[in-house]
Amino acid sequence: MVRHRTARRRTVVVLAALVAALAVPGAVAAPPPAPGAPAPQSELVPGVPPGPYQPWQLDTPDQALAPNVYTPSAEEDALEPRAAADGSDALIEYVPLSDAVARQAGAVACSRQTGPYQRQVERWLRLRVDGKQSAADCQAVRAFQNRQGIRPDSGFAGPVTWARMQLLSAAKRPNAAGKCPVRAGRTACVDLTRQLTWVQKGSRVVFGPVPIRSGKAGYRTRGGWHKVYWKHKNHWSTLYNTPMPYSQFFSGGQAFHGIYGSVHNPPGSMGCVNMRIADARTLWKVLYTGDRVYVWGRKPGT
Repeated sequence: MVRHRTARRRTVVVLAALVAALAVPGAVAAPPPAPGAPAPQSELVPGVPPGPYQPWQLDTPDQALAPNVYTPSAEEDALEPRAAADGSDALIEYVPLSDAVARQAGAVACSRQTGPYQRQVERWLRLRVDGKQSAADCQAVRAFQNRQGIRPDSGFAGPVTWARMQLLSAAKRPNAAGKCPVRAGRTACVDLTRQLTWVQKGSRVVFGPVPIRSGKAGYRTRGGWHKVYWKHKNHWSTLYNTPMPYSQFFSGGQAFHGIYGSVHNPPGSMGCVNMRIADARTLWKVLYTGDRVYVWGRKPGT
């Protein structure tokens, strides 16, 4: 009996160390929050363990300085950036470390912890809004996560689940609140608060909305009016030695561009508007040099 208990303790320690290694930058294993209190986002970790290659674990820094503007050759301009790997834009929820450890150990059950977006998720699902996780809350959130392909479907009201709800709410009328000014020409609208981007021509939406990842604290995406001043399909950041496919620069070194990872990865970009590769490719065909860009709001956590 003593041997079995010792083996189990060792297994839990190893699993905890494995999951802790996946924690987002700055994440620290800490005691569970008090009952009913939201789990601090700094303590959340990816809810799915990594395999040999899971690109959503990668982070893509952006070029902070304005690029050297030049005219790409015809051959370079015709070359399409490589496609994103399968699963790179998978909806992987960030969950408390204790939940991730339990999942590693094979205990798949409803999370009992209150998520950082508990009230928002309860309101969206038309549940009783009390900001505290309950069995009924968990079952309703799990059902939503299953429909949307969010993993793990533990019922935890985390940032990815809430981001998906905001995208669905904005799908038909992203500018319902009228925060992006309506102009006759094309305007790329960047909503930092909801982390969404779309393009409208007049009041007609011609692209999006799609999820984005904007600048983190200290590198916020600059607000106000801008213009697309340079497009480079196969841009490479010489500052960080990393690809920035389908770059469309609108404010110094800040640009729309695709990333080979998840737009939901914290904490944010170095100022650029990160997009899924497929969305960046479509936006490339919609926006032109000289088109206006309007940025407003504030990214949560910045």
